[in-house]
Amino acid sequence: MCGLTMLVAASAHAAETFVVDDIRVEGLDRISPGAIFNYLPISVGDSVDEKRSRDGVRALFKTGLFKDVRLERDGDVLVVIVQERETISDITFEGNKAIKTEDLLKGLKDVGFAKGEVFNESKLDKVRQELKRQYYANGKYGVRLEDEVIPVDDRTVEVAFTISEGEAARIKQINIIGNEAFTDEQIRENFKLNTPNWISWFTKDDQYSKQKLAGDLEMLRSLYNDNGYLNFSVDSTQVSITPDKKDVYVTVNVTEGEKFVVGDVKLAGTLIVKPEDLFKLVITRKGMTFSRKDLTATSKAITDRLGDEGYAFANVNAIPDIDNKNRIAGITYFVDPGQRVYVRRVNFFGNAKTRDEVLRREMRQLEGGWISTAKVERSKVRLRRLGFFEDVNVETPAVPGSTDQVDVNFTVKERPSGNLMLGVGFSQAAGIIFNTNVQQDNFLGTGKSVNFAFSNSEINQVFRLGYMNPYWTVDGVARGFDLTYQKTDAGNTNIIRYDTRTLSGGMNFGVPITEYHFLNFGASYESTEINTNPLFLDPIIAAFLAREGNSYNLIRITGGFSYDTRNAAIFPDRGTLQRIRGDVTVPGGDLTFFKVNYDSRYFIPLARNYILMLRGELGYGDAYGDTTELPFFENFYAGGPRSVRGYQQNSLGPEDIFGRALGGNIEIVGGAEVIIPVPFLAEFKSVRLSTFFDAGNVWSADDRFEISDVRMSAGLSGIWMSPFGMLSVSIAQPFRDQPGDNVQRFQFNFGTQF
Repeated sequence: MCGLTMLVAASAHAAETFVVDDIRVEGLDRISPGAIFNYLPISVGDSVDEKRSRDGVRALFKTGLFKDVRLERDGDVLVVIVQERETISDITFEGNKAIKTEDLLKGLKDVGFAKGEVFNESKLDKVRQELKRQYYANGKYGVRLEDEVIPVDDRTVEVAFTISEGEAARIKQINIIGNEAFTDEQIRENFKLNTPNWISWFTKDDQYSKQKLAGDLEMLRSLYNDNGYLNFSVDSTQVSITPDKKDVYVTVNVTEGEKFVVGDVKLAGTLIVKPEDLFKLVITRKGMTFSRKDLTATSKAITDRLGDEGYAFANVNAIPDIDNKNRIAGITYFVDPGQRVYVRRVNFFGNAKTRDEVLRREMRQLEGGWISTAKVERSKVRLRRLGFFEDVNVETPAVPGSTDQVDVNFTVKERPSGNLMLGVGFSQAAGIIFNTNVQQDNFLGTGKSVNFAFSNSEINQVFRLGYMNPYWTVDGVARGFDLTYQKTDAGNTNIIRYDTRTLSGGMNFGVPITEYHFLNFGASYESTEINTNPLFLDPIIAAFLAREGNSYNLIRITGGFSYDTRNAAIFPDRGTLQRIRGDVTVPGGDLTFFKVNYDSRYFIPLARNYILMLRGELGYGDAYGDTTELPFFENFYAGGPRSVRGYQQNSLGPEDIFGRALGGNIEIVGGAEVIIPVPFLAEFKSVRLSTFFDAGNVWSADDRFEISDVRMSAGLSGIWMSPFGMLSVSIAQPFRDQPGDNVQRFQFNFGTQF
């Protein structure tokens, strides 16, 4: 017993049997006497002889709490003398890099070896095996372990492990035996494990891991099951390592079986929803290739549909009826809706500042009605889109004592909704930018927004005071006010040289039509003054100023319609955004003109977390009434990070006699991006990489549209929402560019919104 003695010491009466009149325990420090009495198989009144004494000693030793145990007799009193084992005060590791200390400690805790536990030297061998198991699972077969038990005092010890991890074993070869329907390359295409390649130093995909192999085998089963091979099986897996523990060979033996097609598709069970409505949700159709993925998707779709009807605990099981002879699998979806469930209360937790009414007006799931999983989820999304909360979680616990009622509990984590921002940024177009922004998005917890902003750059000086009430009416009609002063030096943006000073004030409204459709309209008064240098004035601009003057008072009416199904306002990965906006200045002002903009964006999920984003922007403007042409300071411009990358900002389109961009009244810009998952940064939602293709230009009314005028570019783009502001970087290769174009292959913005 690890060098400890098991001894029955006694007085001269040791060999005699006696009846225990009392039990006395000596030597205890941390352990209570009650623990001794629980484990000791001897009680007051029992007769004790030599055999029962030995049994008592064994029972106490078996607990693992004591280094030494003795039973003695003092008259008719049984004396239990123990020496407690030390407890573990700390467990330390040195040399571990591949596995975090907390993961190693968790593994040791699972085998009963943790800080505060009783130290038992006999467990060390089991502990070493557990540590090796963790390293073997990560391909570290050459790991070496050393341990040291360091006494801290008479009661505690510290256990220190020194680890030499060694090199991870590399996968030399992956063999698939028995595959005919798919080649080795097709199978291994989706594997996380791989043989060494030119990026393995970064991805580490050539390092063997038991967990990765298990995931790859599951992916292999899915590949076959989703392509008709429902009898596919992995017969065996062999992982062998070379004697030097550096190379690993993986062999997977499979049986493909026959390929099946879908036979008759039926619905069975209690059909609360009309069968014809449920069949619209069925993906699997007769004659299609059998697919487990389609079965799972259909079951989920039917479950969600029943959840919308209040059957929150519905269960849908897809049962294949397999005909091996004809290789046909009939499918029956058994529907068990359970009991319809109603919502007793909708509760909110964590909103210390935000008033309940602000949250409650976003609810689409109402109290007293039956629960709808879609409405609960939509309510959660609407709370997130408020911008007041870092996180929103929802639970639907059953009401105690009821079988058909639940509560809907939303737990929110508030973020600071008021902020004072003093910042400095830089962009290639605007130069150094100074920002001051005092904003309270959730003023006094009412959900209203108040802000004051000031920014100063080489191009713009802006002062803005704004107010917005998103629920001016109970129906969700928003109303806001805005007062702005802006001074712009257009000559610093690659366009014609002129300065503008604009003072404007207005009111705007937002009207929700449906969950995804919105109307916006407003009116504002603007006073604009134009200053130019006659030495650098284009004749077209000079003619306009001669006709219309250089100071204008305008009343501008705006209106817009948007359709937005994106799953996030920032960095969405699915959904559509379509917006159309029109501006018109009313008669009675100094200028009469109109502008129309259309913006469309589609986010389409692709395989393996890739996302396709398609975008298009159209703009058109013209004058009416006494004004003969669209004012030059209202022209559209193209080129730059938000338009056609690879060309200097605002540099495309018609030019003045000095070679500076005039802009135009027609804009066509579009593009496509494939958003790429960032290696090792999947959990960070603030970084996005993409490859892109941009195309577009602007034209004036007198220009003839030529396809050769469309400028194009392709490249790589990155966006990081850093704690200090947005950083966007792009590297582009322009093509179809013409002599005189201002090409700028590398572009970035930092500290500005986009």
